[in-house]
Amino acid sequence: MTFSDIHALLAAQFGSDAPRANEQAIQPFLTVSVDQLVAVCQFLRDDDRLFFDLLACVTAIDNGPTADTMEVVYNLTSIPYGHDLMLNVSVPRSPTGGKLPVVPSLASLWRTADWVGHPLRRDYEEETQYHGIQTK
Repeated sequence: MTFSDIHALLAAQFGSDAPRANEQAIQPFLTVSVDQLVAVCQFLRDDDRLFFDLLACVTAIDNGPTADTMEVVYNLTSIPYGHDLMLNVSVPRSPTGGKLPVVPSLASLWRTADWVGHPLRRDYEEETQYHGIQTK
């Protein structure tokens, strides 16, 4: 299934709330609103035509005070169908009211999203066990 095919299925399912496609990037990606993230991801996982059964990578980008945004990037894979998809969620870096930006967890959909702590921080210390698996 092509990127355009996947975007068309999402457009049919979510209408005006569908993710926006960016096909000009080196790797095409979909921009999903924070409010639609869980619903879109659940559709991507549960729809038999797509079956994105693996959240392969989650990472974050701080675009700095000039852009005043932060992004979370999700790389999804459908192992049986052999297709990949990148999702991007952008949030204000300094939202009004002084609260930190929040993006909903996808751990209820993919266990690989269930991290303890913040592994990309410099002060992160890996645990010796993770869900019963020896890590060190």
